[in-house]
Amino acid sequence: MKEFKDEMNAFKDRMEKEVKRINKQWGELSNKLGTIVEDIVYPGTRPVLKKYFKCDPDGMMSNITKKRGNLRDEFDIIATCKDKVFLIEVKSTLRKEYIGEAEEKVERLKKLFPEYRDKEVVLTLATLKVTESVVREVTRRCIYLMVYREWEYMDIVNFEECQKCHNL
Repeated sequence: MKEFKDEMNAFKDRMEKEVKRINKQWGELSNKLGTIVEDIVYPGTRPVLKKYFKCDPDGMMSNITKKRGNLRDEFDIIATCKDKVFLIEVKSTLRKEYIGEAEEKVERLKKLFPEYRDKEVVLTLATLKVTESVVREVTRRCIYLMVYREWEYMDIVNFEECQKCHNL
């Protein structure tokens, strides 16, 4: 019986190590998926901003981590124009709970990048696929939504509605 118990304990230890290894791999894969979506969205940013905002960005950055004192944050894409800063947060799957998180980043962006303080920050969420209920919620909050569209590459799907919100 002791031998069986020892074998079971050894098996249990091996299984716990294997579960940890698999969980680590899932985490790495999930992070990579987010990076892949950012890599898809980034090149489409300039043409979308030119088309909708008549702005050819004078600066574009992706995957930016910034720290100032105790404040630290990561931003997916930042594009700057004469009087605007476009904060584009990218999600492989855009869920409603991410909307508030993105809105909170606007103030942190202004604190972490004082050079943008006098510019209008235009928050945009970007994803490859989105449900209609999320489109409605993003639009209700007057946040632009950039989505992958077949034949169009990246496009803003709620531009007119958000322009009304922003009185532009």
